Amino acid sequence: MISETMQKLLNDQIQKELYSAYFYLSMKAWFAEQNLDGFANFFDVQTKEERDHGMKFYDFIIHVGGKVTLQAIESPPCDFASPLDVFNQTLKHEQFVTASIYNLVNLAIEEKDHKTNSFLQWFVTEQAEEEATAEGNVRKLQLIGDNTQGIFMLDAELAKRVYTPIAPAP
Repeated sequence: MISETMQKLLNDQIQKELYSAYFYLSMKAWFAEQNLDGFANFFDVQTKEERDHGMKFYDFIIHVGGKVTLQAIESPPCDFASPLDVFNQTLKHEQFVTASIYNLVNLAIEEKDHKTNSFLQWFVTEQAEEEATAEGNVRKLQLIGDNTQGIFMLDAELAKRVYTPIAPAP
């Protein structure tokens, strides 16, 4: 069994992960409206991954005998200034999620909750990848600037991203 504090923070993390899915779905819609289908595909994959992350936390809470308490998900922004604005917001959001994961890890260490700490290490690795991907796209868009040809080239690159389901929690 996990502590009440850990259970609450894990439930909070479900909400954050599902909000992330909602946030990225909004970005997907914005890119679809701009006829940038590759960018939309990128955020379609992001949406599915974030939903999977939320479910991984959900399954873990149940696995360790905790109680899942679902929370409201607020509306995400739906208007963006540019592709660079979207990816800047993505990077900022991923940094927020990383800080939340680190907070969970710190609590698991403090409580000597080894099973939760072990579970969370997958997310530590995942967040490093999420931040690197977002930062890489920010840098590419900064280099591209207002070059329409560059935007279309990046759109073609992002169209190749494929969703790969993650393994569920034990």
